Amino acid sequence: MRPIYEIIIHCTATPEGRECPIGELRRWHRARGFADVGYHFVIHLDGTVSTGRPLAESGAHCAGHNNNSIGVAYVGGLAADGKTPKDTRTEAQRRALRKLVDKLKAEYPGAGVFPHSDFAAKACPCFDVHAEFD
Repeated sequence: MRPIYEIIIHCTATPEGRECPIGELRRWHRARGFADVGYHFVIHLDGTVSTGRPLAESGAHCAGHNNNSIGVAYVGGLAADGKTPKDTRTEAQRRALRKLVDKLKAEYPGAGVFPHSDFAAKACPCFDVHAEFD
């Protein structure tokens, strides 16, 4: 098992209220040359959590951090205009993200929780991860 030091939170950068099935994400990521969807987990608008890459495999979600991290993305992150960064999480997504992060922290007690924006010049995931999970 690979050591995990970071749980990195992302958004899918899709407009508010628009669902993004895991198959669509998989197609987008494969079109970019990835072997599979880059995230390990995706949280849908209704709070359902889809599995992307197996945890045993390195992700393709954060350059320089993929080997020792878990990538978690929620569907959304942009206002309805499809351009403006916004915390679009539904209450179901907020609950599911909290539950998933708590579970992952229990499994990987040395792992910190970080926004993608800590490692890339992006607004992703469009909310203050440190305020919610530190």
